[in-house]
Amino acid sequence: MSFQYKQAIVVRQDLKMSKGKTAAQVAHASVSSYLSAARSRPRWAEAWLEEGQKKVVLKAPSLGEVLELKERVDRERIPSALIQDAGLTELEPGTVTCLGIGPAPSEDVDRITGKLKLL
Repeated sequence: MSFQYKQAIVVRQDLKMSKGKTAAQVAHASVSSYLSAARSRPRWAEAWLEEGQKKVVLKAPSLGEVLELKERVDRERIPSALIQDAGLTELEPGTVTCLGIGPAPSEDVDRITGKLKLL
């Protein structure tokens, strides 16, 4: 099956979050980024849902890398969500943990995230 749309979640590796914390932050990014797409690119969001919600989880070495990716997706008008932790468990309040990108056309997501490694 060929997927025309996908979502990418980029997780900071310098924070050393537990597996459970990472999973929760990835879930926040996926939902928040989908909601961003549903508002700004409803056709993309709908198509992604119909195709089966393809997503990849990737790693970024630092906050700087995540913020650079955020700037790129904003310039290209790709829906996204930058996730900041509430600070109730492992991290300080406001710590940026990950970035949700899309759903958007797969080639657009790949152009921005193609050099990142899978988590």
